Amino acid sequence: MYEPGASADVLAVFGFSPSDFEEEFELMPDILPSFAVFEAMSTQWRTGACGATGLDYGALPAVMRLMAVPAAQRRSIFHDLRIMEAEALACMAQGKE
Repeated sequence: MYEPGASADVLAVFGFSPSDFEEEFELMPDILPSFAVFEAMSTQWRTGACGATGLDYGALPAVMRLMAVPAAQRRSIFHDLRIMEAEALACMAQGKE
């Protein structure tokens, strides 16, 4: 899941420096399957004139099948996904204030 960050030169083009992105976090092992599904849904945001409005849940069953999520875990992962989605939307909205 790790992808290297942009180089300092690339960040500078956009007015950033590597120190702007030094925040680290850890995921508890029990949330990893939910996070993996959320990350896999990263291209499935519904957007409108005001930006993202939420994830496209129509893609979720296919994503869960492709990631081999057991049927018994899907309800729990959907619950976690909605929490992450709400927090992501709140973070996106902060930049619009």
